[in-house]
Amino acid sequence: MQPITDTDTLAALCTRLRQADFVTIDTEFLRDNTYYSLLCLVQLADDEGAAAVDPLADGLDLTPLFELLDDPSVLKVMHACRQDMEIFYQMTGHIPKPVFDTQIAATVCGFGESVGYETLVTKIAREQVDKTARYTDWSKRPLSDTQIDYALGDVTHLRVIYRHLSEQLRKTGREDWVAEDMAVLTDPALYEVDPETAWQRIKIRSNKPRFLALVQKIAAWREREAQRRNLPRNRVLKDDTLLEIAAHGPSNVEDLDNIRGLARGFSRSSGGKSLFSAIEQANALPADALPRVDRGKPRNPTPPMADLLKVLLKIKCQEAGVAPRMVASAQDIESWAADPAQDFPGLHGWRRAIFGEDALKLLDGSLALTVHGQNIDVVELEPED
Repeated sequence: MQPITDTDTLAALCTRLRQADFVTIDTEFLRDNTYYSLLCLVQLADDEGAAAVDPLADGLDLTPLFELLDDPSVLKVMHACRQDMEIFYQMTGHIPKPVFDTQIAATVCGFGESVGYETLVTKIAREQVDKTARYTDWSKRPLSDTQIDYALGDVTHLRVIYRHLSEQLRKTGREDWVAEDMAVLTDPALYEVDPETAWQRIKIRSNKPRFLALVQKIAAWREREAQRRNLPRNRVLKDDTLLEIAAHGPSNVEDLDNIRGLARGFSRSSGGKSLFSAIEQANALPADALPRVDRGKPRNPTPPMADLLKVLLKIKCQEAGVAPRMVASAQDIESWAADPAQDFPGLHGWRRAIFGEDALKLLDGSLALTVHGQNIDVVELEPED
């Protein structure tokens, strides 16, 4: 079955899918040589069948697909959907809603952390994923039957997985748990990149405020250039070169030609001029507007209470059949144990019911962990008179 390449056929498919209770969706994309993901294939399925759509086909208008994604009456089912959601948001400015992520659902149904699609296919659908076309260039045309079959498998098995997980959630009363985490994935802010904060991803060797200001403005320039030219960040400017520029702090545009990693004559290009403008902005910032990094004091040893909290977390998550990482990370627990007054993810929503309440009791001494042979028991203590 070859993918859909004309608008009329796509419109007919999407008209049918908009009558379904849910539609399973997956994408194939490339991001090796671009800033934005290149959408190469979209797979869709309902109970009547599955189809692939070729976004790279000449003359194909994807409006019917985007209208399907925006339709609030149709549940969109995906697995580990963050990248898919980012692609659709970049293309349309809208987040598909409502969405059901089977990876999130699986973690609260006892399948462990970040469970892979292949694992769910094996354990729930009782099928095997054909790996033949896993590592393929999805931008090359024509696509082979093997590639199409592989791609469609990602949405056909997903129907079985969704039904199984949704039933498990219904039985355990955990639908709201998934909805709570899906609210994060459907927040547009998650997919918006602020160039002015791009510098925070760079490993910086100095915390001098003026140097940080140069790193910030140069990184923001690079981010905007990467977006404008649709190139990976490091194709515009490598991190090492960026830091080299900030360390030298060029005083005029010609100084850029002395920076290792920049092309000869870069200072005379439009990019060189706009980069130097960013450097001037950094140098013009008043002292009280310079960014600062609080290196803080050397990290204290992990508080002993953190170890007890981690044991409690493991016990409570085993009882609930939830991956511990879904409730709180080791870093979250260590930080909270050192300063219980700070916010802690385990004290919100369903996480509080599973772990947070008992964690607070452990902290205030009204709950204890006791050892019996090879077992550790959680015991509530009677209040003292």
